[in-house]
Amino acid sequence: MNATDALYARVSRRLVPFLFLCYVVAYLDRVNVGFAKLQMQADLALSDTIYGFGAGIFFIGYFLFEVPANLLMTKVGARRWIARIMVSWGVISSCMLFTKDAHSFYLLRFLLGVAEAGFFPGVILYLTYWYPARRRARIVAMFMSAIAVAGVLGGPLSGWIMSTLAGHSGLTGWQWLFLLEGLPSVVVGVWALWYLDDSIRDSSWLDDDEVALLEAELAADPEPRAQWSLRHVFGSSRVWMLCLIYFLFVMGLYGVGFWLPQLIRNAGVQDVLNVGLLTAIPYGIAAVVMIVVARSSDRSGERRWHAAIAAFAGAAGLAVTTQVHDPVTAMVALSVATAGILATFPVFWSLPTAMLGGTAAAAGIAMINSVGNLAGFVSPYLVGAIKDITHSTSHGMMVLAASLLAGGVLVLACVNRQNEVL
Repeated sequence: MNATDALYARVSRRLVPFLFLCYVVAYLDRVNVGFAKLQMQADLALSDTIYGFGAGIFFIGYFLFEVPANLLMTKVGARRWIARIMVSWGVISSCMLFTKDAHSFYLLRFLLGVAEAGFFPGVILYLTYWYPARRRARIVAMFMSAIAVAGVLGGPLSGWIMSTLAGHSGLTGWQWLFLLEGLPSVVVGVWALWYLDDSIRDSSWLDDDEVALLEAELAADPEPRAQWSLRHVFGSSRVWMLCLIYFLFVMGLYGVGFWLPQLIRNAGVQDVLNVGLLTAIPYGIAAVVMIVVARSSDRSGERRWHAAIAAFAGAAGLAVTTQVHDPVTAMVALSVATAGILATFPVFWSLPTAMLGGTAAAAGIAMINSVGNLAGFVSPYLVGAIKDITHSTSHGMMVLAASLLAGGVLVLACVNRQNEVL
């Protein structure tokens, strides 16, 4: 290992575990409603359409405030802004225990989206302050593997909370779930205030030579790191194409995120604790696969086929889940689907972060993430509505599989061999 690699290893040891922890608690607060559904839906007499709309309305708030939030981070600084986001979403997530009916469910989910807006694109932007493009996919993969780890830890934890604490202090199991899983975000948010640095130059744990080396590595990144105006970003056909591709990928992500517990129950597993334990399997496999795929993509410099093949695997896995009914085969198909879907994202994010820089990066990354995450509204609502009509999740899963397939085809059609969006 040369001196530069050793320095980046040190940077990664400092930043990645903490940002990883932030995303674990963030993603858990975002999707634990999928576990709460197993009890909350019956307690509050919510239909699958109401559940899907409430799960998805999070992303309307997220969409409306995403770009302003990311632009504010460039003014306020990453340290304060990430801390603010985490504390506010932790408080609101815990307040989900006060859900009484469809209207309060919608309101709290919308406010949770408002609170979290800016976190993910903010971290993606923050990583561009530290890592050059050629190192970025594997770092984003390590960060985004928090989604998988949240599934590994969150499933058993959620199942345990709901099965053992139900009835204590007059609270149901799902109310305990929201209360206890929201509090870690508040704690980690306060921690972020003194742990994170706004930039390389603001860090107290690097000496002057190390700062100079890291800044030189960033300066050596090839053009374009486009310093576009905001008008140029919002009017760019390349940025809008990335929005569309990301939207199609996110359709699959939240199809799994919000419906995986139900899919496992549909396969014949009824006990809520066992459902929670089994959700750890697909996410555990996905955590390994997404890092392997990202490392391969960084080593080869190839992005389009890595993203497309992962999307095709995710589509195939979801399609197979509609045809099987025994738990073992269903778990294999769900594992392939989850691994394929999650592996697309670190490779995908290497495309816009190499294309954009400065204010353009803040606006462009937030725009791609916010527009793409509208699929987080469309996906659960669509699956829930289809399930109410057909009394089956199979047709909804096929729609999500088609979305992933289309996303993979668009990557191959619209990204050239030099990883430039056409």
